[in-house]
Amino acid sequence: MLPISSLNALEYCPRKFYYQFVQGETLVNEYVLEGTLAHQRVHQEGTHATAEGGMQTTRLYLYSEALHLAGFADVVEERAGVFVPVEYKLGHQGTWLNDHIQLCAQALCLEERQPGKPLIPYGYIFYIGSRRRVQVKFTTELRNKTRATIAQALKVAALETPPPPLAGKMAARCPNCSLLPLCLPEEVRLLRSKKDK
Repeated sequence: MLPISSLNALEYCPRKFYYQFVQGETLVNEYVLEGTLAHQRVHQEGTHATAEGGMQTTRLYLYSEALHLAGFADVVEERAGVFVPVEYKLGHQGTWLNDHIQLCAQALCLEERQPGKPLIPYGYIFYIGSRRRVQVKFTTELRNKTRATIAQALKVAALETPPPPLAGKMAARCPNCSLLPLCLPEEVRLLRSKKDK
């Protein structure tokens, strides 16, 4: 089973995904530590009624046999029998496809547990840095991209060695990555360029 959160890492960087979820490597930098501390409140398991008359469950375990996924939703709200996943993220509000894929995967897991019920139309991401809750619609396009990311994750997980580091504009993601000291993207790119000559 793939951890649901691994899809976020894969969309961000397949090499990071490989180190974290295939080889089990984790390094902590200030962003990882800050995110861990910020999540402590929602990582307390429990269910309680909301002011709007719904229910809210924190740290709900989700899984899908069909998609080979398992993991935790930060929060799942229920209103009139409709489940709405809510993911908490440390950063600032933006259109982050990796976050949207992780949230959509949670919805796919919830839907598998409720055959015959309508599809979950949307979820929310609460960006702690912006103190904003953003609605993410589970469009056909996002659902297809999420399924494609799951398929890619299963392929990358079967590799013998890590994928190459990000290149081009995507390499701008590397400096803030917690796995930079392990991944050594600049060094690997330099060695590869020498080898190709």
